[in-house]
Amino acid sequence: QLQLVESGGGLVQAGGFLRLSCAASGRTSSTYTMGWLRQAPGKEREFVAAISWSAGNTAYADTVKGRFTISRDNAKNTLYLQMNSLKAEDTAVYYCAADPRVWPVILSRQWDFRSWGQGTQVTVSS
Repeated sequence: QLQLVESGGGLVQAGGFLRLSCAASGRTSSTYTMGWLRQAPGKEREFVAAISWSAGNTAYADTVKGRFTISRDNAKNTLYLQMNSLKAEDTAVYYCAADPRVWPVILSRQWDFRSWGQGTQVTVSS
């Protein structure tokens, strides 16, 4: 079974930056499609970004495009999310997700990942 553990969350002022990390263990995640989703208080979980196993494909929500960058290091079984120019509306719990299905399938299923981490809190003060 794949385990995902997020880190790097915290409190930051608007305009600042954070880098989230997600360490995968328990199974070889290097061939998995991986992504980040978030859930703000009182709102549904929403897609943030995704990356294919080879990093040849990436996708972003319109709300974060140009500010966030997703990347992965398969040798370290680690997924990253660089978040720049943070806004108050980025405040949420951020979840790392992974799925063994290939990119086109996950895309067609609207980022319905099968494995999830516990989440890390990101709070942006205005």
